[in-house]
Amino acid sequence: MSRLAHSDQEMPLVSHLTELRTRLLRCVVAVLLLFAGLFYFAQDIYTLVSAPLRAYLPEGATMIATGVASPFLTPFKLTAWIALFLSVPVILQQVWGFIAPGLYKHEKRIAVPLLVSSIFLFYGGMAFAYFLVFPIIFHFFASVTPEGVAMMTDINEYLDFVLTLFFAFGVAFEIPIATFLLIWVGIVEVETLRRSRPYVIVGCFVVGMVLTPPDIFSQTLLAVPMWLLFEAGLLCGSLIKRHDEHKTEDADPESNDQPPAPLP
Repeated sequence: MSRLAHSDQEMPLVSHLTELRTRLLRCVVAVLLLFAGLFYFAQDIYTLVSAPLRAYLPEGATMIATGVASPFLTPFKLTAWIALFLSVPVILQQVWGFIAPGLYKHEKRIAVPLLVSSIFLFYGGMAFAYFLVFPIIFHFFASVTPEGVAMMTDINEYLDFVLTLFFAFGVAFEIPIATFLLIWVGIVEVETLRRSRPYVIVGCFVVGMVLTPPDIFSQTLLAVPMWLLFEAGLLCGSLIKRHDEHKTEDADPESNDQPPAPLP
């Protein structure tokens, strides 16, 4: 009898772990399939990613490879990261499929838009870095190169630099989601965040200083969007909070979500 009870208690945990393993395998398979499809274009992908720097190299200057295997390994590593970035929707969909059964209906109505928004914001942050931040930074670096110094960047050093910025801006653009969740869950009140605005602005510049290379341009170009995105999340969170309060006030106290009483 005790063995049967013990087995009944373990089955839910085993089934959850099995489902988690299945979803993790799906994420890995998605990344591998994308990598296999993109590997043939690895050199072209690196050429595209390095275009913002090459546009500002002095005439006659080129990028260099100081490592023996760098011409192969650097595009290989870039393709692997691109495959991971492109797999974000699949990964988030698997995360959603794992946690969705434990959510209430009203939580699912909020979670789905948040999930979709987080994907677009992550890619939006990467696009912002590539199309706006990179040209400004590389133009500045090229303009301050001392006379007599040839600007010839190593391809692996460049890849580490741009991957750091891609990740930093992609994560930073998730600030509206984080701010909204803090307000919606009730961890922080809207007025508290509004009073903390000066500290948030300082924190944005500190984060920009930590996550970006040590130059004022990239730090500012990360900190200012972070602050604006915080304000956007604060606005959305306050609107949802106000809507929920009005809905609670207008609701009939007797018409709650409790199940009806059984018939006599």
